[in-house]
Amino acid sequence: MSSSTLNRPTTTGPTRVVQARAMAHTPPEGTDPGVVAWVEQIAALTLPDDVVWCDGNPQEFDGLIQVMLKQGTIVRVNPEHRPYSFLARSDPNDVARVEDRTFICSELEEDAGPTNNWADPTEMRETLDGLFAGAMRGRRMYVMPFSMGPLGSRLSRLGVQVTDSPYVVASMSVMTRMGSAALKLIGSDTNWVPAVHSVGKPLAQGEPDVPWPCNNDEKYITHFPETREIWSYGSAYGGNALLAKKSFALRIASTMARDEDWMAEHMLILKVTNPRGKVFHVVAAFPSACGKTNLAMLKPTIPGWKVETIGDDIAWLHPSADGTLRAINPEAGFFGVAPGTGASTNATAVETIWGNTIFTNVALRDDGDVWWEGLTDKVPAHLTDWQGKDWTPASGRPAAHPNSRFTVAARQCPTISDDWDDPEGVIIDAIIFGGRRATNVPLVVEARDWEHGVYLGATISSEKTAAAEGTVGELRRDPFAMLPFCGYNMADYWANWLKVGDKLRPGGRMPRIFQVNWFRKDEDGSFLWPGFGENSRVLAWILERADGKVPAADGPLGLVPTPDGLNVEGLDLPEGDLEKLFKVDPQSWLAEVESTEKYFATFGEKLPHALAKQLAALRARLS
Repeated sequence: MSSSTLNRPTTTGPTRVVQARAMAHTPPEGTDPGVVAWVEQIAALTLPDDVVWCDGNPQEFDGLIQVMLKQGTIVRVNPEHRPYSFLARSDPNDVARVEDRTFICSELEEDAGPTNNWADPTEMRETLDGLFAGAMRGRRMYVMPFSMGPLGSRLSRLGVQVTDSPYVVASMSVMTRMGSAALKLIGSDTNWVPAVHSVGKPLAQGEPDVPWPCNNDEKYITHFPETREIWSYGSAYGGNALLAKKSFALRIASTMARDEDWMAEHMLILKVTNPRGKVFHVVAAFPSACGKTNLAMLKPTIPGWKVETIGDDIAWLHPSADGTLRAINPEAGFFGVAPGTGASTNATAVETIWGNTIFTNVALRDDGDVWWEGLTDKVPAHLTDWQGKDWTPASGRPAAHPNSRFTVAARQCPTISDDWDDPEGVIIDAIIFGGRRATNVPLVVEARDWEHGVYLGATISSEKTAAAEGTVGELRRDPFAMLPFCGYNMADYWANWLKVGDKLRPGGRMPRIFQVNWFRKDEDGSFLWPGFGENSRVLAWILERADGKVPAADGPLGLVPTPDGLNVEGLDLPEGDLEKLFKVDPQSWLAEVESTEKYFATFGEKLPHALAKQLAALRARLS
């Protein structure tokens, strides 16, 4: 269904009719009647004690902070270390995205595809009808209008989320352009995404609340692609509850993009300036634990190169009339994983969270500052862990939860680019895909053309390294790093990439596509490439190729640096390691081709012919 037919929701979601309570706070003057009617419908279903329309101002944020401090949802971090920062401790059963409870409720099961959990939309609406009936009783319902992307940009999209969690409101005010300015952009002919969230823990009259309300028995994160709706129940954590993030900006936006000929991607965005003063923009997709945040805030180790941050997680890519590909970061903040983030791995991130930050499930030092594994080389002798318990290095458990987070405004990042919120977007010169591969995959490979680049993105994978993950060495496939986030059939998603490529201008500024692998290991298990800031050397070669300044050698997997093409000056690589980083073993790769062929077969007739053709060409080159 074309989004042009959607305008605004009128009969969305569960259909249970419950007498509406009078709203304690009326909508702002001039609010679109369609939004008002929808909010009244949700209030009639969920029965909150009152309804508040959020305007996004600092006083409102501070009021939410005071509510959460009183309730015990958050504690104040020592302001001498981090001014106006707070620590939230979630329920131990509500600590991460719940992918097994995340559903795509498309009208046809085949439209969800084999990589998604599908649920019949009619049956799911009946389930939600029962769950949300009275779900906000005893609580306040907050109405949050928000813009994904710069306010008023033709590349941005609008949404309205309701929630009964002040933690969600505070986080959304950091992560989106939330408030009255976004609400004013919604008119009678405006498309907007309705998003409903409840912690799923109604309160009886006089019943005391808990610091982190959630529902430990039932959780649902549901998406209705045809009507562009999101309904989330039972969790207050992260992407389960901040519905503008993965649910809107990727799952629903990817279906919008398919219908409107653009792309919603799980990608960082960089601005890079070379020693000659030329500016480039890069997007890059990496599965989790593959160095994405480190690259988003990269500090180059080679002279003359400057890297600035535009986005660390999500990119919306639009082909323009001039044949270029433009990108915006739809988010306004960072929701970063804390463990592993430290001065030696990502100094920029550490500098970003100096204050004005909401931390979730990290540990607390005895001096009142936060700590997590990897923040410092020296481990404190005593901490209060993420559950509020005493902790020492002998405790035998992590002090911070492995999925603990920090939420901070993007504008606070010291490397934020001056064009990070350009309403016209930035022109993309290079697209990078990367996985975590101990074997086979070279340090960097350039695609021969757009079609070959789509093949590289479709075959992104990481090797399982522990028995707990499955068979050691087995591939965990994560095409385009979108496996948990693509809102429709992955094969149709690949076809959309091919279609968008046809709209770009060959020979002009059509982005070049690359694959990288920072994680190749030697026979003894040691990494062959130092990574972190040294990845700037690979980035430099990529952009010199995009600028047409350096040659490349042909290889069976794609184009690679010539023997002296990669700048390794001052890098103390053991003799032979550079050769190992680019070694291609034909027999191992032929086995991988067989594995890829079986993987592609799971998509049946929907698999684009172009990808089958690329697979056959790779097999021929290897043979």
